[in-house]
Amino acid sequence: MPMDNGQYKKRQQRLKEKVDARIEAAQQKRGIVIVFTGNGKGKTTAAFGTVTRAIGHGQRAGVIQFIKGTWESGERNLLAQQGVEFHVMATGFTWETQNRETDIAACQAVWRHALTMLSDPSLQLVVLDELTYMVSYKYLDLIDVLTALKQRPIHQSVIITGRGCHRELLELADTITEMRPVKHAFDAGIKAQKGVDW
Repeated sequence: MPMDNGQYKKRQQRLKEKVDARIEAAQQKRGIVIVFTGNGKGKTTAAFGTVTRAIGHGQRAGVIQFIKGTWESGERNLLAQQGVEFHVMATGFTWETQNRETDIAACQAVWRHALTMLSDPSLQLVVLDELTYMVSYKYLDLIDVLTALKQRPIHQSVIITGRGCHRELLELADTITEMRPVKHAFDAGIKAQKGVDW
């Protein structure tokens, strides 16, 4: 039986009161750590969507990309034109290089740029795309990463993406979204498409 307008109005009023109370209780103002993890598609896309939002509000953002550096990126093409600073590992996927020493050196070089961004008070947002792999492969020391995140400017937010996020990074995070694969075109033999997948 459908809800009448009076019942609907009462339900919506109760909902409004709960939402208003939560908004009133949220009084801290500081940057946050967001983790986009899981085996599903969309982690980097979600991060770049947040960068676009920040830039749209006149804020400054920087992006560090591990692993995906040899691919053309539609997001990078657009956001770099808007003043977003990018530093890219540029070795491609680790299964392509098959050289641990080279990968570690490339990772460390890009990490130095990340450290600069994580200490730059003029950046409101920093994306560490695919950082989770760098920690799990031990290309970066977990303690060094945690220290840099904890010592960043108080107003700066950071987004970390990648599968298999380390437990201590998850504990540090304020917001965690796990992408879950339900269905993917690639599994049906459909090629990755420019403008949709990259």
